[in-house]
Amino acid sequence: MKRATSRDVAVRAGVSRSAVSMVLNGKGDGNIAADKQAAILAAAAELEYTPNSVARSLRTQRTHTLGLVTDAIASSAFGGLLLQGASEAAAAAGYAIVLVDTHDHPEREADAYRTLLDRRVDAVLFAAMSLRTYEPPAAMSEVTSVLANCFDSGGRVRGYVPAEVAGGRTAASLLLDAGHRDVVLLAGTPDAMAGALRAEGFQLERRERGLPPGRVVETGWQIDHGYAAAMQVLAAPDRPTGILCANDRVAIGVALAAARLGLDVPGDLSLVGYDDDENVAGRMVPGLTTVALPHREMGESAVRHLLDRVRGDVSPSAGPAPQDATVLVPCPPVVRDSVAPPSPR
Repeated sequence: MKRATSRDVAVRAGVSRSAVSMVLNGKGDGNIAADKQAAILAAAAELEYTPNSVARSLRTQRTHTLGLVTDAIASSAFGGLLLQGASEAAAAAGYAIVLVDTHDHPEREADAYRTLLDRRVDAVLFAAMSLRTYEPPAAMSEVTSVLANCFDSGGRVRGYVPAEVAGGRTAASLLLDAGHRDVVLLAGTPDAMAGALRAEGFQLERRERGLPPGRVVETGWQIDHGYAAAMQVLAAPDRPTGILCANDRVAIGVALAAARLGLDVPGDLSLVGYDDDENVAGRMVPGLTTVALPHREMGESAVRHLLDRVRGDVSPSAGPAPQDATVLVPCPPVVRDSVAPPSPR
């Protein structure tokens, strides 16, 4: 069947092609009478008319595509949520995303930007697997750009990152609000920025409640790390009533250690994770109370920022004001069944 054209829509609605163009490009209000706008929209729907993207690009000098460069997140669960949020926000605005995953190779990253610029994408997003600083390459200055899960310490490109300090405070509150005072944080590793910020939030929450600093045990990020650390902490005479974990995988290890030692969760030990890993937190028994990382929200917010700038014809080289360079995206609590008031000893 022959594809409908804007001329077909104009004939069906009894208007000019310029009127069709105005209405379908969102410029009808104030220019085209309301009844004519309704007739054009009805005709376009009846004819299943969609604008020709190539012709539209030639008229607007835009391709309605966004470039997305990642370091190593395309195959991860969290990365999937970030990509999904970015893709859905772009699709809702009529944009497509061209994804290039560099597998954490710097030389591939440089090639990725050049490839995307050669394809004349309207804007570029770089997304990182783990929270870190990022040095925007020169290619980013050639097009509207934004960062997700990383930030530019120089403040040239806006970055959307998790509010990790606030998230650490939230995680601590989940145990403190339940009445726990003897809480141990099984932290990640010193080289991980996210872990250090969460630990900062943990101590800040205790300090603001007038409590002494909490115990922090450098642990790691995997199940076996959590198990090994918990076997030491829980076997000690001064075992805590609550444990806050670097992530949900560590929390699995703690739960296994508690079972090995005959301790009930949450009867004898309350447990809080971090990440809200879809493969872990909701599947544990009992369900793991945790703090969610806002990967989907970061992807959505970053793309919406790009689209706002592209639609507003903001100069691609115009960087954000210093106070707007890094946007903290909230990390909300996810309450399940692994926290209860401490039992009398």
